[in-house]
Amino acid sequence: METVHLLLHFAAMHDVTPRQNAVAPPDAPRAIVIGAGFGGLAAAVRLGAKGYRVTLVEKLDGPGGRGYVYRDDGFTFDAGPTIVTAPYLFEELWTLCGQRMTDHVDLRPIDPFYKIRFDDGDEFSCGSDIEKTRAEVARIEPRDVAGFDRFMMESEEIFRIAFAELADAPFHELGTLLKSAPDLIRLGGFQSVHTKVAKFFSHPKLRLAFSFHPLLIGGNPFTTTSYYCLISYLERRYGVHYAIGGTGALARGLVALIEGQGNTVRYSAEVDRILVENGKVAGVRLADGEVLPAEVVVSNADVAWTYSKLLGHHPRKRWTDRKLENANYSMSLFVWYFGTNRRFDDVYHHTMVLGPRYRELLDDIFTNKVLAEDFSLYLHRPTANDPSLAPPGCDSFYVLSPVPHLGSGTDWAAKAEPYRAAIQKRLEETVLPGLGQAIVTSRMLTPQDFRDRLLSFNGAAFSLEPRLFQSAWFRPHNISEEVGGLYLVGAGTHPGAGMPGVLSSAKVVDKLVPHAAVRV
Repeated sequence: METVHLLLHFAAMHDVTPRQNAVAPPDAPRAIVIGAGFGGLAAAVRLGAKGYRVTLVEKLDGPGGRGYVYRDDGFTFDAGPTIVTAPYLFEELWTLCGQRMTDHVDLRPIDPFYKIRFDDGDEFSCGSDIEKTRAEVARIEPRDVAGFDRFMMESEEIFRIAFAELADAPFHELGTLLKSAPDLIRLGGFQSVHTKVAKFFSHPKLRLAFSFHPLLIGGNPFTTTSYYCLISYLERRYGVHYAIGGTGALARGLVALIEGQGNTVRYSAEVDRILVENGKVAGVRLADGEVLPAEVVVSNADVAWTYSKLLGHHPRKRWTDRKLENANYSMSLFVWYFGTNRRFDDVYHHTMVLGPRYRELLDDIFTNKVLAEDFSLYLHRPTANDPSLAPPGCDSFYVLSPVPHLGSGTDWAAKAEPYRAAIQKRLEETVLPGLGQAIVTSRMLTPQDFRDRLLSFNGAAFSLEPRLFQSAWFRPHNISEEVGGLYLVGAGTHPGAGMPGVLSSAKVVDKLVPHAAVRV
């Protein structure tokens, strides 16, 4: 009885109604989901809860997409996302299936959220305690404390409109944009994140500390719409969390939900074409020639790949090859995963190790598209809170460096190892002295891998860049403009990249796909 009350309470709080979790009958409409990233996993759960017979097909040999898991020499490495900032979006999926996430996934808060190490060695700690954060601001610049308070109020207001009300609202109709335009204009969306932040903070360190967040979703703080200032409030309202066992534990939990609905997840199954008959989807064809018929197809593949490759045979009105080629894409990433034969207990779970330049480095990455000699790094040490990811007495790490996408022309086959060595040297000089002697396993991920392994256009790590005129209605719609019965989830559609974004995109599709009782 207590479980029932908890489920009903959560449903009331987040407008989620538990649905019957019975296996769909043989004559139920069929749905194919392309890609087992978090957007695709969430979409499959939601379609299953609506009564569809769902088959999720994934090119890789395991789930997660950008959240794939590597295991080397006794070490476990989350390939991509590591920060969970809106856990209720995951909890909703278990609730839809009449279950509790806490029975399957151990999600724990991390506080402070992260530490920022500036180039001069100074550190800024950001966490849930507003007084401690205010004290950190005062330590750097006392005159900016009042600005911090005003900024947090502004962040909350932007969150209320741009996320709480609109992140899971369908934006395929122009009327939705026009209806929301007055509020969005009032919130100053024509300004960049950095421009907005600079109105509240005078010190360069604080301007950086409160404006870097768009980089977490592939955006340049100097061009990304200021709506993404909402992330500061999102962190404080819901906290920053970590899944014990790694982010992959969340992916595995969602796979278990899908299979518990009687539905199917197929790995090593790459789609090479979305089949179309009479202007509507008819299913998909796999690379080995197998045809999977369906009445509904949801693509969690990269949007440019979906339209230019999977629908390359079909005439398109809006998302033509030319329009896709001319769009602005996010930066890419260089990620180095490594394990050590000792622990570095002075290193925090999430640490930003910043370089000497901010705007100039971002100009090199986003505008000039050159691989700079300096870098700013995100260092992830999950074994700070979860020793199970490494052998006893060892540490598991990854370090991430934003880099230009493949439009830079960088030859990563030649550049990867020198770039990795430069990052190692920087880490040894700053937060990981003696690192070179401690490394026992190592692997790299480059923009070339984003293109070849994850089928991402230009090797962009986050699909389309989150500029104002590539957001909301201007982004590829969650319901395809080109083909009936085709829906899109993931980083390239509304509302955008990041785990809250891709999970919200599945909520949008849930609202758009008709109930399984209605043939499409």
